[in-house]
Amino acid sequence: MKILHTADWHLGKRLDRFSRLEEQVQVMDEIVQIADAQKVDLIIVAGDLFDNFNPSVEAVELFYKTLKRLSLNGKRPVVAISGNHDSPNLIDAPDPLARECGIILIGHPKAKVTPFELENFKISNSAEGLIELHLKDISFPVRIMHTPYANEIRLKEYFGENKEEELNKILAESWKKLAEEFCDENGVNILCAHLYMNKRGAELLEEPEGEKPIKIGAADLIYSDIIPDQIQYTALGHLHNFQNIGTKEKPVVYSSSPLCYSFSEAGQTKYVNIIEAEPGKEVSYERIALKTGKPLVRKVFDSVEKTVSWLLENPDMLIELTLESDTFLKAEDRKRIYQSHQGIIHLIPKVKNQDFSESQPHEINLNQDIQTLFKDYFRSKNAGQEANEELMNLFNEILNSQS
Repeated sequence: MKILHTADWHLGKRLDRFSRLEEQVQVMDEIVQIADAQKVDLIIVAGDLFDNFNPSVEAVELFYKTLKRLSLNGKRPVVAISGNHDSPNLIDAPDPLARECGIILIGHPKAKVTPFELENFKISNSAEGLIELHLKDISFPVRIMHTPYANEIRLKEYFGENKEEELNKILAESWKKLAEEFCDENGVNILCAHLYMNKRGAELLEEPEGEKPIKIGAADLIYSDIIPDQIQYTALGHLHNFQNIGTKEKPVVYSSSPLCYSFSEAGQTKYVNIIEAEPGKEVSYERIALKTGKPLVRKVFDSVEKTVSWLLENPDMLIELTLESDTFLKAEDRKRIYQSHQGIIHLIPKVKNQDFSESQPHEINLNQDIQTLFKDYFRSKNAGQEANEELMNLFNEILNSQS
């Protein structure tokens, strides 16, 4: 069977004041087209479906339209779990209607999904944290162990007060028990989770800028070696860069977000993962690059002329721009830069003077005239940077208004 793994959609996400909804509409369409072209049998969405607990009407509409298209109007099962950006109650809410479209939404850890049957597939078995699916044209079942994200309160509710010490242990025991009871070699066995997971002893993986952190010290760090041996593939969500932290034989994969959502992701290629699986054998997978969405770029320039020239040549991207100069950026230069490009997210002026140190003592002669005194004060507070003519004119205007 073929399975499509995707995650971290963050529908409704903004980058500063810029909406990404138009790009999200396009990339959701691209994912649907890939699913259809690859003739996948099952879709797994591993959390962070929305970007916040109260998504916009447009984001919710896009979410359900996309899931309905992915499900081929009920002919193909779609399993989606909540992530740390999602409200589990919101994800669970449309359950009866979603089931009619072949969509299985799981908001809470240890949830037990009510079995149901449609023309092309059915949930043949269900337990807390696991569902077993039978698809019409596939002779074997697929078991999906599901672990949505749990916040501090839910962790204590489900795993007890000592979750810092017990989380790995509790998850290991829970997964092991489910695997031993349901996951034999007569079916395909998958784990789907939204967690911060890492290989034991490996360098810690970085969470993206702007992402709500779920790793606090080592308290919420889950190790991949607790995944039961019966699991053939682990579909993870949370980290936005594609990576397999498992092995070739037993992949443990972050499939990536569909778009670059912060400048720490600038230059990353985004993917969906297509898994081919059958009972008792190693899975194979192929990551398929997503082509939709504006690239995020970090650029540094040392002159306004170079900045404007490059911006005019590269109109279709979102930019974090650093401009190094000897003095403050003038208002007319700032205006010119912004008028030359519609995708400037951040403009960061940076002073070239590296010789000035705030740790050095400075003496200011208080007997100077007020303009010179202000210039000395400004220099002392701005790493040796000189007040430009525009700033001095403004200072004099304020000074004269007080007389």
